[in-house]
Amino acid sequence: MAHPHLELTARPRRNRRTPAIRDMVRETELSPAHFVLPLFVHRGPDEAIDSMPGVNRWSVEGLVGEVGRAADLGVQAVVLFEAAPDDLKTPTGDEAWNPDGLIPQTIGAIKSAHPDTVVMTDVALDPYNSDGHDGIVAPDGTIVNDETVDVLCRQSLTHADAGADIVAPSDMMDGRVGAIRETLDHHGHTEVGICAYTAKYASAFFGPFRGALDSAPRSGDKKTYQMDPGNSREALREMELDIAEGADMVMVKPAGPYLDVVRRFAEVSVVPVAAYQVSGEYLMVKAAAASGWLDEQAIITETLTGIRRAGADVILTYFATQAAELLS
Repeated sequence: MAHPHLELTARPRRNRRTPAIRDMVRETELSPAHFVLPLFVHRGPDEAIDSMPGVNRWSVEGLVGEVGRAADLGVQAVVLFEAAPDDLKTPTGDEAWNPDGLIPQTIGAIKSAHPDTVVMTDVALDPYNSDGHDGIVAPDGTIVNDETVDVLCRQSLTHADAGADIVAPSDMMDGRVGAIRETLDHHGHTEVGICAYTAKYASAFFGPFRGALDSAPRSGDKKTYQMDPGNSREALREMELDIAEGADMVMVKPAGPYLDVVRRFAEVSVVPVAAYQVSGEYLMVKAAAASGWLDEQAIITETLTGIRRAGADVILTYFATQAAELLS
């Protein structure tokens, strides 16, 4: 039986009728220019990371090659993490600010080969701390704030001296953004940016990353400095403080489970908002796709679009080059 036409003036499907119309009215654009590719460097040959299929620990030479491949696809920024050997780890993480260390060497190599690539560096002590924490651990087990900030300032200065464009403190110590800004400015690095890990949650999604760096805490957890997953107002307080202290970008980490926080940041932040699609988010997609349960390519673009739609200007993601290939 034929139905008479409904008397509708509003038919949203008219704006979905053809690919060209859908492209014309799309609200959220996804582009490789929005991506930052996290890269792991170590003192050894290129090797696969078991906990993160498709991700490597790179030699400096191999990493520089990967930066070039990313740049060719339109990914214009990378963030560096070091997997340091145990014999370089100490309770005070002094290797973090070694001017001849692996991260300064890597920054120099990238800038020599790919001067236009934005080099962002992780600033925290966990890769170099024999206790596996982002800060210095006191004898009573407390992660001390102010002593840690002093080392983070030295680490940031070392990275800036080597040519980093942006330092990204991921430690969650109080006051470190202001202290780093003051240190950089005092030493003439007024143009080096700070991307603050502003709302970094004490998340179970970080597991594969800690395997990649062998940086899990030797005892205790990170709940006294990373944020409680149940809180979002607290994230706004962190954001206000970081911006007041001189942050050039503010970040939410992880991304997917905290899109509401990304949205809250985007609504009020006067600086760009970044979100980090972390190792656990990456691994869930890879594992489900490997089992045949999900269309990997479709899920990659959908999850990244969702992060952008929530309000992120910048996305740190291990899918950066793969997503860039899909978008091309």
